Amino acid sequence: MAHSTTHHHESNTKGIWFVFALLSVVTIVEVFLGIVKPEFLVDTKFLAMSLLNWIFIILTIYKAYYIAWAFMHLEGESKGLRRAVVWSAIFLISYLMFILLTEGDYIYDVFESNHVAWDF
Repeated sequence: MAHSTTHHHESNTKGIWFVFALLSVVTIVEVFLGIVKPEFLVDTKFLAMSLLNWIFIILTIYKAYYIAWAFMHLEGESKGLRRAVVWSAIFLISYLMFILLTEGDYIYDVFESNHVAWDF
């Protein structure tokens, strides 16, 4: 009994175009918001940062996640590996954002008030 040696290659062109379109739309939204800068998003603060900055951070994390999902082929991996990669990255990005925002806010206050609040 002979086995078939033909290999059926499945084209992923449709998926690549979908990823391209989705990431393009998200990038266009980011660029549009960066150019227009709607006042209500710039003036409204949430956790010491404008809503516009939060939107940029969330959209950038979404793009990074989707790039990993599509081009690093995480959709085909086991649930444990996907969670390990995604949750580690989310934790590290969140921690880095917390540190940068806390230190940046302190330095901004020092420049504004000319008063050092923390004594090292």
